[in-house]
Amino acid sequence: MKKQTSYYAKPNDIQRKWIAIDAEGQILGRLATQAASILQGKTKPMYTPSVDTGDFVVIFNAEKIKVTGNKVNDKLYHDFSGYPGGLKTISFKHLIQKKPEDILYRAIKGMLPHNRIGRQMLKKVKIYAGSSHPHSAQNPEVLTISSKENN
Repeated sequence: MKKQTSYYAKPNDIQRKWIAIDAEGQILGRLATQAASILQGKTKPMYTPSVDTGDFVVIFNAEKIKVTGNKVNDKLYHDFSGYPGGLKTISFKHLIQKKPEDILYRAIKGMLPHNRIGRQMLKKVKIYAGSSHPHSAQNPEVLTISSKENN
């Protein structure tokens, strides 16, 4: 009888690619789930949960991201310093004007594992507000995400 074995990806076997995503007109949550999936390596056949097998992701045009419903006015982001009275709250509308990269960063961070591997994966995402990025030397593959909007 032949014994079945599972494949376990070793760090030396991992080939990392660079993937570029244009965020213009994309819906925030749908773009973040795609990016998180690529960062974790779930799009590869060699996916292993305990090993970082993911690719690098470059997201540009973060300032042109969209949200559905009334989230532009209602969505709030909170930061707590740890001290009494140290809760800072900023709305989506103000954060998209001030730091548009931070919105995508927070969304992707929440979708990754909250451990050492998740922090390692988060270092592989590069987010830029404008249409230019300094990673053209890595020849990133451009990924187009089709968004179905019902609004």
